[in-house]
Amino acid sequence: MGNSLEGKTAVITGAGSGIGRATAELFVAEGANVVAADINEEAVFALASELGESARFMRTDVANAEETAALVAYAVAEFGGLDIMFNNAGISGAQHPRFLDDDLSDFHQVIDINLYGAMTGSQAAARHMAQRGGGIIINNASIAGVLPGQALMSYRASKAALIHMSKCIAIDLAEYNIRVNCLAPGHIRTPLTAFTIPGMSEEQMVKVREALAPVWDSNQPLKRHGRPEDVARTVLFLATDASAQITGVVLPIDGGITAGDPVNHLRELFEARERALQS
Repeated sequence: MGNSLEGKTAVITGAGSGIGRATAELFVAEGANVVAADINEEAVFALASELGESARFMRTDVANAEETAALVAYAVAEFGGLDIMFNNAGISGAQHPRFLDDDLSDFHQVIDINLYGAMTGSQAAARHMAQRGGGIIINNASIAGVLPGQALMSYRASKAALIHMSKCIAIDLAEYNIRVNCLAPGHIRTPLTAFTIPGMSEEQMVKVREALAPVWDSNQPLKRHGRPEDVARTVLFLATDASAQITGVVLPIDGGITAGDPVNHLRELFEARERALQS
């Protein structure tokens, strides 16, 4: 336990599980007051109860601008201010293996939560921070918003837009001493990336996780499996003075995926040539 966030207040959306929960736990351990928000009221109530007097909870649908504004107002009322806004809530949307199979029926829901929710959350937080002399906004995107890929087109589009929006408001809000940065996690083991289907048994979910592991590893140079705690520690870094000169960046937390393909295609070409010559 440290004190790098002593006296600071943070709002964390999507705090009921995964990255949001891990960040809330770490922030409280580092001395922060935290308002944990999620559409799953039971989950954030349980979390706030575990974290004690330094935590509060509020059921929040980030797709509703009035609710995100109320969330910020609640944090200010409870703790006297807001220093850190972590717009973490997000959904993947319907899972269609190919674009031609996607009916795009959930497009507006995905955009409303992943993009609009972060936009209104950032705006509500920034309006308060601008009056207080500064603050920190961190938005959680994905490597899906950085690298082109197949399937989940609504999700990819929402995360790409979130990255661009984050850079734009970083420029716009800098005059108020508000820093805005964006995360691009990749292959972090959370419920969002589990590819489970409603109604699966625990045994089936374990089998799916085991089957997915080599697929996740295939394009990741660093074979270590990413965890929510890895992202939480990065959020902590961006929320402290250790990153005081950093704004407008997109930070991958991906084991090197965005650095490049770990498959040595040139070596494979040389080997293919040798096999052809020897045949």
